[in-house]
Amino acid sequence: MTDLMTRPGVNEHSHDPYHRGSRVTFDLPPVHYIPPPMLTEPRDPRWKKRVAGGAAVLALIAGGGSAGAFLVENYVNGQPVQASVAGTTVSETSDLAPIVAKVQPSVVTVLVDSNQASSLGSGVVLSADGLILTNNHVIESDGTVSVRLSTGQTVPASVVATDTTHDLALVQATGLSGLTPVTFASDDSVAVGDTVLAFGAPLGLEGTVTSGIVSAQGRSLDTGDEKLSGLLQTDAAINQGNSGGALVDMSGRVIGINVAIATTGDSTGSVGLGFAIPADTVTSVVRQLQAQL
Repeated sequence: MTDLMTRPGVNEHSHDPYHRGSRVTFDLPPVHYIPPPMLTEPRDPRWKKRVAGGAAVLALIAGGGSAGAFLVENYVNGQPVQASVAGTTVSETSDLAPIVAKVQPSVVTVLVDSNQASSLGSGVVLSADGLILTNNHVIESDGTVSVRLSTGQTVPASVVATDTTHDLALVQATGLSGLTPVTFASDDSVAVGDTVLAFGAPLGLEGTVTSGIVSAQGRSLDTGDEKLSGLLQTDAAINQGNSGGALVDMSGRVIGINVAIATTGDSTGSVGLGFAIPADTVTSVVRQLQAQL
């Protein structure tokens, strides 16, 4: 999955202290990712073929034209770079498992394949017949789009509407019925300190869930080409591949769409600063995009 693109860091002259010395990257998963020895290889058999071809890379974002293209080589001089992978389950003693069971069927993986490269991100179901919401940066590169459900079923799809300003896009999967759409919360139901769950496919590990809290609201990020504002900040682990996935509250309602992470130094993994487009912005943009269909 993958474009050899990088994005400049966060504006070092920003008055927000947390911006200093850090950079914001957009997260799309590995293109030719080789799992560490202790990890299970992703289900998609295409990975084996691509890995055999040589250069392995870890794509945080796909595409070169809109906000957030960023990519990190997964191999340096032939040596694999160790990656920290978010946990895939929640504690059996917590109350989170029922929420995961409720939301998981409504989270999908969005794949884009071309002759040159492939990429994947996450998405959420908007309608029973397969209308999917994802980030624009997930699908902006040229290629054939498909959607993989939580059941493992993969179906063809097409991009039907995009909003580059808010980094959102609608994808229509074909031949589907009976899917479970997500439910969106409203921004006034979200407070700093609320427990949240992040869903997606970090590092290509589909079906991953991580937990944390809403650590701030109203964040503004400068990606170099575009500015995103009003974002939710969370310490739930968000990594490459979570883009377009859901950030949900304890009722299983989507409070945001995962879009970016902050990194420090040479680190490309989660440092506890993830960002999501808030629900009110998302639902407003979705209405506008649906009006174009």
